[in-house]
Formats: sequence, structure tokens, C-alpha cells
Amino acid sequence: MERRRERHRMEKAGWLRAAVLGADDGILSTASLVLGVAAANGSRSSVLIAGIAGLVAGAMSMAAGEYVSVHSQKDAEEADLALERIELRTDARGEQEELAAIYVGRGLDPDLAKRVAKQLMAHDALGAHARDELGISETLRARPIQAAIASAASFAIGAAVPLFVAAIAPQVNIITFVSVTSLVSLACLGALAAHVGGASVAKGTIRVALWGALSMAVTAGVGALFGTIV
Repeated sequence: MERRRERHRMEKAGWLRAAVLGADDGILSTASLVLGVAAANGSRSSVLIAGIAGLVAGAMSMAAGEYVSVHSQKDAEEADLALERIELRTDARGEQEELAAIYVGRGLDPDLAKRVAKQLMAHDALGAHARDELGISETLRARPIQAAIASAASFAIGAAVPLFVAAIAPQVNIITFVSVTSLVSLACLGALAAHVGGASVAKGTIRVALWGALSMAVTAGVGALFGTIV
């Protein structure tokens, strides 16, 4: 009989968070920038130059920030693993008892916990301690380069939406077209993220759309104010 594989939503949590954050930030920051320049009576070329600069700068900022952040996590993981290797080499018995104590804390009886710890350490001592003592698994290991590329790509894809609309919309309607398109995109993104994550689609949609509308309104207001003053 074929064993049914359960699909847990937490398996998607890492990439989902990074993709949604990058795309959301790309749409919101670029749309806000475009609206600010347009509200200040900027020409189409000024709007597009500002949008392109925002896309490039934002993507690079996301990549750099994610790389530094995830690399710090990777450094901490490698330091913990190096320490664990030393402890396994110098006090293997103590490490086995420590692993058994972890399993007892999770509900195994002491004799079974000792046998499990012994067998797992015989198979892969470092892997057993990394997983059950340190919480480090191959699936969740920090990967700075992949994280940086994913964040930059998702930001650029999101930023391309308001930028494309600004390029094709009539000059007099850039603010309206960019605002509506960006809000719809943000709402769809919020709905998708909520659906994949198993949360309320309505709440996810409203939450993202409201914050997006507030951000764009404030930026457009500031642009209009400075456009009048300057």
C-alpha cells in the first residue's frame, strides 16, 4: 500500500515569506516613488527615470540586506556545528546522554531514548545533534546567495508592474492608472500569500491593500505638496 505523504504548509513558509516580502516591497516602493514624482508634476521621462532607479536600487538593497542577514545566520550555524564536532570528539558519551535527555523530554521513556540516541549517533552523530539539539536541518540551512538572488528577483518583478503601467498610461492619468493597478496587484499578492499559507484570504487581501493605499497616498501627498512649493 502506497503511503500518503502529508503536505504541510510550513514547508513553504521560508520561500513564501521571501517572495511575498520582495514582490510586495517592489510594487509598493516603486509605485509610491512613481506617484510622488508624478504628483509633483514631473514629466513622463522623470517618472520613468525615478522608477527605474528605484527598481535597481531596491533590488540591490534587498539582495545585499538578505545576503548579509542570511550569511550571519550561516556563520552562527557553522560556529555551532564546529563546537559540536569538538564536543563529539572529546566527550562522545556525554553527547549521547545529552541527546537521550532531549528525547526523554519529548516523551520517550529513558531506555528507549538511550537506544535511539545510540543508534542515531552511530549512523550520523553530527547530523543527529545538529537536527535535534541545534535545530539545524539540511532543508532549513541558511543559503545566503540563493536568498539574495530570490529577494532581488522578486523585488524587480514586483517593481516592474507600476513601472510598466507608468510607461504606457496617458500622461494625465498616470497617477490613477498606477494607483489602481498597484492596489489590485497588492491585493492579489495578499490573497495568494494567505491562500498558500492557509490563512484567511479576505484578511490577507484587506491587510496588504490598506497598507499599500496608505503608503501611496502619503507619498503622493508629499509629492504634490513639494510640487506646489518648489
